[in-house]
Amino acid sequence: MLDPIVLFFLLGVLAGLSKSDLKIPAAIYEALSIYLLLAIGLKGGVELSRYPLGELLHSSAWVLAAGLAIPLIAYPVLRHLGRFGHHDAAAIAAHYGSVSVVTYSVAVAALGEAGIGHDGVMVIYLVLLEMPALLLGVVLARLGDAPAGGGGRLQALRQVHWGRLAHEVFLGKSILLLAGGLVIGYVAGEAGYAPIAPVFRDAFKGVLALFLLEMGLVAASRAGAFRTSGVFLLGFAIVMPLVAAAIGIATARQLGFSVGNAALLATLYASASYIAAPAAMRIAVPQANPALSIGASLGITFPFNLFVGIPIYLWMARTFIAG
Repeated sequence: MLDPIVLFFLLGVLAGLSKSDLKIPAAIYEALSIYLLLAIGLKGGVELSRYPLGELLHSSAWVLAAGLAIPLIAYPVLRHLGRFGHHDAAAIAAHYGSVSVVTYSVAVAALGEAGIGHDGVMVIYLVLLEMPALLLGVVLARLGDAPAGGGGRLQALRQVHWGRLAHEVFLGKSILLLAGGLVIGYVAGEAGYAPIAPVFRDAFKGVLALFLLEMGLVAASRAGAFRTSGVFLLGFAIVMPLVAAAIGIATARQLGFSVGNAALLATLYASASYIAAPAAMRIAVPQANPALSIGASLGITFPFNLFVGIPIYLWMARTFIAG
């Protein structure tokens, strides 16, 4: 998959590994991320304005329930096979249960290159899937803290600063901009979106390329996390996305999704958060080592999805949905 936006990411990785002085200023990085989040939300909102909201409740419930299975599968694998402590296992599972907006963006661009359409309502699932896994990760960590017995576990859950955590998750930059763009696009509709489309639609891929250049630099800086975590986490960061994608394809088939929608759902399930999840875990599970979760999600799973995963998920959708 030699799309220019992927090659931009590779350029960033090579620059980082070679200790180049290349650096994207923090203000520009923030501006690029704000643009991408708003652009995705706006496009989804415009598409959403064409659909009755009531029809989405059934599919949203299915997508959310299947998505929550991912951290519930990941946690015992990390805990018992990988022999990670319960704090690290819960934090890593939360990262893999949540989603990556940038991976979703690359998958959208790949579908465009392949001439495969998709529905803008997929952004609804993008927003829905980012939050619950983070809360589930906190619950898993706290249950691991608690002594045996229902009373101890209940007391551990009460000690979580749920208000602060909810503020971080629901009013964090990614959710706020995605949801805000979604509402604006829904209210504006096609006619209101048309005047700003040259900025938020036509320039999207170029901005994504610059953002991925920075992501390559960051991914290269996280490679050292695997010197202490061993081969297991490396294998987990590759195998877990494939398992999650299979869950996504099965869910899409159950719901009668199109090939494009199925490929995007598989990509969402296969992606791992490295923006919202680290912030939430830092607050709720400070005992966890962030180098492990961020190193796995950003250092391994993100580039794996870009170069190998997304073409596989598209093949799975074509084979099991269209075929």
